[in-house]
Amino acid sequence: MKEIIRGLAYVVGEAIDTDQIIPAEHLVYSLKKPDERKMYGRFAMSGVPAAGQGLPFGNRPFTEPDAYKSEYTIVIGGGNFGCGSSREHAPFALREAGAEAVVAESFARIFYRNAIDGGFVVPFESRVKLNERIRTGDDLELDTSLGKLTNHTTGEEFLLNPLGDVADILKAGNVFEYARQAGLMPAS
Repeated sequence: MKEIIRGLAYVVGEAIDTDQIIPAEHLVYSLKKPDERKMYGRFAMSGVPAAGQGLPFGNRPFTEPDAYKSEYTIVIGGGNFGCGSSREHAPFALREAGAEAVVAESFARIFYRNAIDGGFVVPFESRVKLNERIRTGDDLELDTSLGKLTNHTTGEEFLLNPLGDVADILKAGNVFEYARQAGLMPAS
């Protein structure tokens, strides 16, 4: 886990589920084969409703057509981010697309643990409704050690809930590396 994560915001609404993060039709790709795993980046957030569909949080595509990486580094969500199925493919897809963090009002617990255990993205819970204060494309900086999000576009700063003990897992890279470093598993 980086101490400072800086990049553009991608803002979504409430209850973004795992089918919006990575639609089930794209779960056919291997997580291990490089030529296939990049497809998770291509289709990350492709289930989020597009702008102009009469929805309060319609958005532009997370990745450009035929691109595998997104220009957005920090996803800003509302409550219950990552609800739905228990698939680890959702935080994996975000990482494959280039996202490094998700800041949401709350998370579905299974998404939160998958994000941490796999070391895919850093999940911070916000203390205020950030998806109403930040816009897609804002320039953000996340200080993971302080739990502070700075919006360089507006000059606003927000304190986030601390990561607590899960920070050690994220710093190690994933739950298995943490267990090895802590002597809970044999080194491979």
